[in-house]
Amino acid sequence: MKHESTRLAVPEFCCVSRPSSPRWFLLPGSLNRGFLFAKQAAKIVFTFLCLSVLAGCQSASIDHYRTSSPSLNPAEFFDGFLTAHGIVKDYSGTVIRTFNADIHACWKDGIGTLDESFLFDDGEEQTRKWELTPNSAQRYTATAGDVVGNGDAEWAGNALFLNYVLSVALDEDTIDLSIDDRMYRVSDHVVINESKMSKFGLPVGEIVLTIIRHPSQEARCN
Repeated sequence: MKHESTRLAVPEFCCVSRPSSPRWFLLPGSLNRGFLFAKQAAKIVFTFLCLSVLAGCQSASIDHYRTSSPSLNPAEFFDGFLTAHGIVKDYSGTVIRTFNADIHACWKDGIGTLDESFLFDDGEEQTRKWELTPNSAQRYTATAGDVVGNGDAEWAGNALFLNYVLSVALDEDTIDLSIDDRMYRVSDHVVINESKMSKFGLPVGEIVLTIIRHPSQEARCN
């Protein structure tokens, strides 16, 4: 499987020849991403400094959700055909893109593969293929074509947290962003996913999406 960097632009696992899921694209268009990113840097720093007064308020850990239901066991929920529907926000919280996606999720020998195909409101199409390999009772190693190293996924109760570093295309270069994916199962067939992106601890953007299972439709498994 090939590896290519994602261009900056659903739980939300192996490698593909196309860039990663466009959930992460904050700067649409093929040119001037580096200039735009640099231009916004000062504003991002200022926003971060303003938010630093809240540094003492830590996000809830995965343990907080151990008694919550329905259970978000990845091997049970991410199995079969799913769809995702979401919005992309920039660092200021402004919605800059929307998208829909089809997800074909399959498991073999305990390893899960999520094959995602995304369509954006501007007509752009992208794909991503994740692989989830269990490494303990409720943890997985998550890999994809443009993920730097391995991602770490852990689930408890109705929550699944996935943390990793994503290599994103920026003009002639790439930039590595830290991704904090947090998914919450709210019903038998629905998960809400929040993805926060940061660089050097500074907020870069956010994705909010809904993932829906469709048990009556068969997934395409290779």
